[in-house]
Amino acid sequence: MTNEYKYYRIALLFNANKVYDREVIEGVGQYIQASQCLWNIFIEDDFVYRKESLHHLEIDGIIADFDDPETVAMLEHTAIPVIAVGGSYQNPAFYPHHPYVATDNYALVETAFLHLKQKGINQFAFYGLPAETPKHWSQERKNAFMRLMRDYGHQTYIYLGEQAHSDNWLAVQSKLCNWISHLPPHTGIIAVTDARARHLLQACEYLNIAVPDELCIIGIDNEELIQYLSRVSLSSVVQGTNQIGYQAAKLLDQLLKGQAVASTPILVPPLRVEQRRSTDYRSLHDPLVIQAMHYIRHHATQGIKTEQVLDHLRISRSNLEQRFKAEMNKTIHQVIHEEKLDRAKNMLKFTDIPIQEIAEICGYPSLQYFYAVFKKEHRQTPKEFREQFSAY
Repeated sequence: MTNEYKYYRIALLFNANKVYDREVIEGVGQYIQASQCLWNIFIEDDFVYRKESLHHLEIDGIIADFDDPETVAMLEHTAIPVIAVGGSYQNPAFYPHHPYVATDNYALVETAFLHLKQKGINQFAFYGLPAETPKHWSQERKNAFMRLMRDYGHQTYIYLGEQAHSDNWLAVQSKLCNWISHLPPHTGIIAVTDARARHLLQACEYLNIAVPDELCIIGIDNEELIQYLSRVSLSSVVQGTNQIGYQAAKLLDQLLKGQAVASTPILVPPLRVEQRRSTDYRSLHDPLVIQAMHYIRHHATQGIKTEQVLDHLRISRSNLEQRFKAEMNKTIHQVIHEEKLDRAKNMLKFTDIPIQEIAEICGYPSLQYFYAVFKKEHRQTPKEFREQFSAY
């Protein structure tokens, strides 16, 4: 008895060491689950694709990362149905001749820019990658930034830092520190990726620059791993990567069924900004309040009180309280309380750390006291708060 259904052998040419590639693959999987199409997926066990392995495969269709020039060259003359995935281009001639699904690079940078602008930031900078070719996603994001600065009438600050490796890491960081040191105060920096944003956070830490009070930083990708590698959590633009993968799989399914597909690229916009500490800008101008806030942000969970802040700045209580009242309309005690609670909320929302441990980490003397403080402030328990976000 023969099988009346045809199974298609599909190769996914992505390197899933990057969050972008992983989530595109996830979107492909969502289409397979939703459509129940009969696909036999080829992907290496370590989720890293090796170009030489393709020559030994008999495959019916390919979804490939066209941000990789070698992949583009390898598939240029193939007769196998190909769906290309990559970034958008301002120049239409840069798009491949295959059906194409792209992340909207201009919209990514614009979303980051508007987020910073809504925070009250009026100086902007861009930290990117050097591009070896004009057809490169990092170049497109830099061009988008330049266009936005021109359209909104802002001065342009751009730094394209070289790739960091084990043998040049300190030199690369030193150059980055030098660039940061010459930026105007209260600048919002858009990093081309979250990985680049992490470089900025580390450099600011080394230079003792308060983030977000003196500089704001936002990345692109919402790479969860990055969030745990810095004391300041990173705001980031969330790409529509699942949708990219889903649309690419849908196009390939249509091709395999002999259906016509759109010849114009499908551009997928970003979903949102995941706002975290690095852009929690309060438009502070008093240098002593900025210093105090920097100290409070890093020590609030260690049980500090107003006295420790005063000792750190070597200033009288009346003087600093007056400055806090003028700048923030709050007391120092209120700000410490808010910082502890905000840290707890972020951990409840973004981690799976047990609530008992969160209470300890955030400096509350007992779990019961933490529950009482939290419920008084938010009219729900920490457990209810966490469940509210885990539903999304």
